[in-house]
Amino acid sequence: QAQLVESGGGLVQPGGSLRLSCAASRSIFSMKTMGWYRQGPGKERELVARVTAGGSIEYADSVKGRFTISRNIAKNTVYLQMNILTSEDTAVYYCNAVLGTVVMWGQGTQVTVSS
Repeated sequence: QAQLVESGGGLVQPGGSLRLSCAASRSIFSMKTMGWYRQGPGKERELVARVTAGGSIEYADSVKGRFTISRNIAKNTVYLQMNILTSEDTAVYYCNAVLGTVVMWGQGTQVTVSS
């Protein structure tokens, strides 16, 4: 297994940008998938974006064209660049990794979009 540590959350104005980072305690090269989920107030946790070991990427429709997921295998880190943020993006963002049949989660980082 691995520890996943998120960083980069915070308060941002509508239209602004943030970049989240997820640092893994082991190599991410063998991870089946790595990605980001979020849970907004009163909502269920939902997929935001994920990348497979082969490099395929999936985005939620609500973030397509605004968010970009990327990874640095040498640094064991996955990033989520978030642009043109709106209040609907306010949520706790969780890093997720799947290694074989094991699913791992980070502790979450709060993103608040407000003026």
